[in-house]
Amino acid sequence: MANALRFLLALAGLPFAWAVTRAFLDVVRLIPSPDDSILPAGAVSGIAGFALCLVLLALLPSPVRLYVLGHELTHAVWGLLFGARVSRLKVGLKGGSVTLSKSNVLITLAPYFFPFYTMLVALAALVARAFVSPLPCPSAWLFAVGFTWCFHCIFTVRALMQAQPDVNEYGRLFSYVFIWIVNVAGAAAWVVCATEVRWRDFGRVMAHRAASAYASTGNVFAWLYESLRSLPFLQG
Repeated sequence: MANALRFLLALAGLPFAWAVTRAFLDVVRLIPSPDDSILPAGAVSGIAGFALCLVLLALLPSPVRLYVLGHELTHAVWGLLFGARVSRLKVGLKGGSVTLSKSNVLITLAPYFFPFYTMLVALAALVARAFVSPLPCPSAWLFAVGFTWCFHCIFTVRALMQAQPDVNEYGRLFSYVFIWIVNVAGAAAWVVCATEVRWRDFGRVMAHRAASAYASTGNVFAWLYESLRSLPFLQG
């Protein structure tokens, strides 16, 4: 019963996944820019950080231990948020583990949707903004966001290409849709943290895109229903 419910939730979440993706692009376009270029300077910095990380991961030895450390610390952080006791953190080249006294879907899937090192950059940006406004060197912050988010994305894709008990526990479709939604929404949030884009603007575009996505989905189902009703063998 639980698996069937998660499957239905995943199907219902597909339009929202599309809406979140479009909202992220909207947030990128909202980054303040001194000129009329197609992409704001901050967006270019984020893309440059992402690209540099791609190049380094392709040319240098893979920093597996660094990813595993972030992966297990993410389990631990989310476990602490839900009141779990954390113990026996282990990190190695072939994987890692952490012992938690409780678990749920967020704790289990957290490493796949919560970029630990990007979170550190975003926290540092929020602390800096508390003392200095506007945030100094916004392009540098977005470069760091792009670099660390690329690190998270590449290793998350690599992990999901292998059999993952974390993913199988809640069903692949549900896990993949959930991971996509939170990753992309999180990327938009990291941009807000590191730029002058306002949270209310993020909320506004998110609400607009979600309403549009579900309205379009409803129109498609209405069209399919009317098309099926018109089939000759379904006529009375």
